[in-house]
Amino acid sequence: METTSRAVAQASAAEDGRPVPSGRRTVDGYLSAPFPWYGLDEAFTGRRWLMQVGAAADGVVEHGSIGHGDEPSVRSEYTAQQAGEDAKEKFAVTVTVAANPVRRSADGTGLLEATSVSSAAWLAGVGLLSFTWPGQMDHSLRDDWLEQQTETAWVLADDLDGPDWSTLSLPVDGVPTPFHYRESEFGWVLAGSTRAGVHVGAYGRGMSAYGLGFAAVEDITAYAS
Repeated sequence: METTSRAVAQASAAEDGRPVPSGRRTVDGYLSAPFPWYGLDEAFTGRRWLMQVGAAADGVVEHGSIGHGDEPSVRSEYTAQQAGEDAKEKFAVTVTVAANPVRRSADGTGLLEATSVSSAAWLAGVGLLSFTWPGQMDHSLRDDWLEQQTETAWVLADDLDGPDWSTLSLPVDGVPTPFHYRESEFGWVLAGSTRAGVHVGAYGRGMSAYGLGFAAVEDITAYAS
């Protein structure tokens, strides 16, 4: 699969399996990105907040996530039934990935991997995992679980035309756009491309993906408030 580095991508979604504290999120990385950020469109009127950006080896920002709704908490042994019963936590996270071909790094020392819709799908899948790892597990077992589930997310993202995915049409900048969509006991994940030269992934729970719409963010600093 043509995608960003697994190590960089996973670090951007979670650190040691834990969500990044709000105090460590800044808007600086978002402002330096050479591409537009995507979030939920104006139909969503709830809270919006920053998460993290991910950069290539040369420091250029390649992807990042922004949240909508309640900031998700890590859940141990979270199930779909619990998701339906828990009305307190409803969120959707959008992942924007620059649509880049294979290219040479800025310092000329190597090649940077291409990105694709699969990149957005995998980042979204790993992002959802970062809020669902079994917190009561022994540390070593937890790491094994994360590695196994991360590899599963990788395999699923590499087979977007496979039976685990369905097709969902959602508006992007007002234009109906096809997305690859799947559900699990932890929540849902989707991924597609825009006309603005970026791939968009998303994940969430407690909020239905079927009623969502996406739009370019006009002022990313508003998410930092």
